[in-house]
Amino acid sequence: MKTNPRTLLAMASAILLTGILTVPSIGLAGKQRMVFGGGPAGGTFQIVANAIQTYGPVKKSQDYKIKAQSSAGSVENLRKVDSGRMQFGVVFSGHLHLGRQGKLKHDEKKYDNVLAVAHLYGSLAQLVVHKGSGITSVKDLVNKKVGVGNAGSGAFANCEFFFTHLGIWDKIKRNAIGYNEAANAFGNNQLDAFWLFTGFPSGAVTMAARTKDIELVDLDRDATESGFYERYPYFGRIDIPAGTYKGVDKAMPSFQDFSLWVAHAEVPDEIVYDLLSKLYTREGLEYMVGQKKTFEEMSVETGIKGIVTPLHPGAEKFWREQGLL
Repeated sequence: MKTNPRTLLAMASAILLTGILTVPSIGLAGKQRMVFGGGPAGGTFQIVANAIQTYGPVKKSQDYKIKAQSSAGSVENLRKVDSGRMQFGVVFSGHLHLGRQGKLKHDEKKYDNVLAVAHLYGSLAQLVVHKGSGITSVKDLVNKKVGVGNAGSGAFANCEFFFTHLGIWDKIKRNAIGYNEAANAFGNNQLDAFWLFTGFPSGAVTMAARTKDIELVDLDRDATESGFYERYPYFGRIDIPAGTYKGVDKAMPSFQDFSLWVAHAEVPDEIVYDLLSKLYTREGLEYMVGQKKTFEEMSVETGIKGIVTPLHPGAEKFWREQGLL
């Protein structure tokens, strides 16, 4: 029986298409591609992702390739790592804790595919205002134009937490923009204040202080007087040291959460273990500090600080060998 040429062509196309669809998503050299979610420009999250991507021993791995990818920040990273669109990311400890329980604001999904890998550094709230503005409390921002961070970012989520707790979230003129954009708008007098939740010194605040005289608001006082710490116990008090920013000559009390390196539960244990083994060495930690002074907080001793959720098995093996578990 003769076979119609069109039938043969269709069969060949189907076989070819099937072959294409079943090829594993790895590079030509067999490397597994691992997307690492960072954050917006001007934020420390993105510097973390870029630094891990470019660190020599990581780049030379024959088994995997790290690809840094920008994002809105903590909450977006949590969601994308959980879905498998990212394999790694930086997420605040509080968001990971709430997300795994299905208790994020306006979001009851349980993000239980996301596991902790390591503590990176403390991220703290910073509220920048014009010097002499008379704004000394968050409550003074009523009817003011405020940069609150990108929608989907940890900065935005924590700003909403804090400002809602203080009863003014719906009483300010919100601008959901990133740090650098907010600093530029502040410098052009388009904002009365802008909020950050990141390590210090922040490049965006440093940039703003070059063009305008700035002040920081005492956020610890608002948090203490309002019972914020009792309601959200994963936040803790911290001081921004005097001289961190131009013109800010006294220590300014604030509060912090911990920035964690996280991974999807199905990332191979050996890859997580290998990455930690490369980065948590003297050379690896020196490299990180060279990218940003904030990373001076990274060490083997602080490796699981602030982690209140399950560890990835590859991380558990590593930290157990370091004597932390």
